[in-house]
Amino acid sequence: MQFKAQCIPLAIALAFASAGSASAQEIIKIGHVGPVSGPSAHLGKDNENGANMAIEDLNAKGIKIDGKPVKFVLMLEDDGADPKQGTAVAQKLVDAKVNGVIGHLNSGTSIPASKIYYDAGIPQISPATTQTKYTQQGFKSAFRVVANDAKLGGTLGAYAVGKLGAKKIAVIDDRTAYGQGVANEFIKGAKKALPGVQIVAKEFTTDKATDFNAILTSIRGKGPDLVFFGGMDSVGGPLLRQMKALGITAKYMGGDGVCTEALPKLAGAAAVNGVVYCAEAGGVTPAEQKNLDDFVARYKKKYNSDVQLYAPYVYDAVMTMAAAMQEAKSSQPAKYLPLLQKINYQGVTGLIAFDQFGDIKDGALTLFTYKDGKKTKVEVVK
Repeated sequence: MQFKAQCIPLAIALAFASAGSASAQEIIKIGHVGPVSGPSAHLGKDNENGANMAIEDLNAKGIKIDGKPVKFVLMLEDDGADPKQGTAVAQKLVDAKVNGVIGHLNSGTSIPASKIYYDAGIPQISPATTQTKYTQQGFKSAFRVVANDAKLGGTLGAYAVGKLGAKKIAVIDDRTAYGQGVANEFIKGAKKALPGVQIVAKEFTTDKATDFNAILTSIRGKGPDLVFFGGMDSVGGPLLRQMKALGITAKYMGGDGVCTEALPKLAGAAAVNGVVYCAEAGGVTPAEQKNLDDFVARYKKKYNSDVQLYAPYVYDAVMTMAAAMQEAKSSQPAKYLPLLQKINYQGVTGLIAFDQFGDIKDGALTLFTYKDGKKTKVEVVK
């Protein structure tokens, strides 16, 4: 009994010491939002994985801010690629007093959510939102680490007529902010590069559609040599499969939403080979390639799957936000936001720096095609 009486105060003392140590470590909450349910769940999970890798790496480094140890905690939310759900989870993160937000993936959710973050003074870095409007709203808290639709769609339009020789083009979009935006910019780019190009059809579907026979039958009669689709791979893949079934031999082009490793599974490997051209809203120079390759290899080892699309950009978005906090010697949004606006961070996807709107400076695009069912790089365009 005497031994127990002596041990109880010691146990209490150790507990207090442990609590004191924990309280000395500041907790920094980073929100991540993406669609981890619904048709684009594979892309949302890819982004989520990239965020997790960044948080783990930051904590493994034992980061200090203003000389004090910190621990980064990731708060994961699912927006289902739905604008209403997106604003709901945005408010949830604001209420949780997160220090910053990485997301959203889709333009249709990022744009309405961005006002909620702006009103709360919380910095938001999107790793995938390309709709030009996102950074044109006057919200100084909104940033992106990829090129926007004006560059993405415009470059694809010029490539379609200049390199692929397209003269008769059919355009389909899914009516989302992203789909309409990239399709409109594609048309502008094509017309600018070749004023005489014919847009023989301009059709639309939805981001949940599965049957495209009526649209494609109409398009087939107009004999296009290229079909452009503005939307995500979950719709774009089945659309391409049905194009082939109807005997449409036109080239197929899309933005980053269809430019995924999953596209051959969704459309069929035979449907994509030598037919599909797309662009990812990012890219690295040959000198930067090793850093990106190393990340891709680490991702593959950790998750036993390939990077789908934007996981490296999510990783860099988290790291860039943390770097701004370190420079500001504070994780408080009002204090590190001015440093984020002026940041120069060398990431796995290249140099991260923002212009006065929050767009990435000198944003690159990577053009891809598909060979033997595998996404294959064509060239990087800046």
